[in-house]
Amino acid sequence: MNLEQLKKLSYEIEDKLGKEFEKVNDFIFKNPELGGEEYISSKYLVDKMKEYGFHTILPYCNIDTAFRAELGDEEGPTIAFISEYDALPGYGENKDEAAHACGHNWIAATTLGACVVLSKLKENFKGKIVLIGTPAEETIGYKYDLVKSGAFDDIDVAFQMHVESCNNVNCKSLAMDSIEFEFEGLAAHAASHPHKGINALDAVNLMFAGVNALRQHVKSDVRIHGIITSGGQAANIVPDKGVCQFYIRASERSYLEEVTQKVINCAKGAELMTGAKLTYKNFENSYDNIVNIPKLQELIKSNLVDVGINDFYEGYNPPTGSTDIGNVSQVCPTMYTEITLDVEPMVYVHEKEFLNYINEKEAYDILHKSIKSMVGSALELYCDSDLLKEIKKEFYKLVTNA
Repeated sequence: MNLEQLKKLSYEIEDKLGKEFEKVNDFIFKNPELGGEEYISSKYLVDKMKEYGFHTILPYCNIDTAFRAELGDEEGPTIAFISEYDALPGYGENKDEAAHACGHNWIAATTLGACVVLSKLKENFKGKIVLIGTPAEETIGYKYDLVKSGAFDDIDVAFQMHVESCNNVNCKSLAMDSIEFEFEGLAAHAASHPHKGINALDAVNLMFAGVNALRQHVKSDVRIHGIITSGGQAANIVPDKGVCQFYIRASERSYLEEVTQKVINCAKGAELMTGAKLTYKNFENSYDNIVNIPKLQELIKSNLVDVGINDFYEGYNPPTGSTDIGNVSQVCPTMYTEITLDVEPMVYVHEKEFLNYINEKEAYDILHKSIKSMVGSALELYCDSDLLKEIKKEFYKLVTNA
């Protein structure tokens, strides 16, 4: 069976199993769980993969709700599909409910679907099919920990798609550091003997002033934004504790490290000026920027066109957010693609209106097309070793700047 025949057969298989994948979308949507707490979702996905003959590991890499499911052999490429299934907080009538306003239920369904369809064709190619469950993309960013644990060391190519505002195969993301700064001062009566106190809130405010002055002297792609999480308990007491958190972002990890050190220096300056003792730490994992591989982009775009998606965003798309899939893209060739809902007016991720569509026919239409396009791309990689070699060569050049 040649490649075109395999692709045609894969479309037919997806058509037959499509309702099953819609059920996965529906189940995850109706059982929203916050990052690191996805016990129902991860078990459900693992049980599904077992039903289709995959060997599964849960928990994976010492992360309770991470998992790995695989099927195949060592004689060909190992291709992974990266699943997400954490929800967002703050929805519902009282703003106290979790919900899939970022569409991670859809990501779980499409990645599982791609693996299952490929498994039905396995006798036609050599290699391994892998589904990697990655918790807490919205918060902790467990792909960072999975990368550090070597979860992607044997992966030749990884795929993921995300519902967004346009069809885009050239997605950008900002590298990001998340740092909490704590200043320890000395409490004193603010009126009768303020001279005996050391004001930790002053240190926080001075740090913010330093960061604001820094903004003029960094590149235009840099984003620095922070909040004060602790600044005293009563106005007549000199605050003895001040805490603030900053997200620091830039287009490239190498430049971000320079900017992060400058922000830390602002904190050290505030410590020196006030006498409040400084400590700082990462309160969330650091994210890397996405490495885009042109040949991999061409591959997925061609397969998207084959299934009827051809209206692609071609303009300048400035990076505005961060994702831990950037960390994966630094260690193995990764194709992260954004797919849009066909709705008017447009709804955007994290908006409550998004919830009206991500488990309905509009999402199901692109769910099936996305599965087919990822499967088609994977089949080309399984069947064309020269193409895989070219992609790996491009990847190596990009990550090493060779």
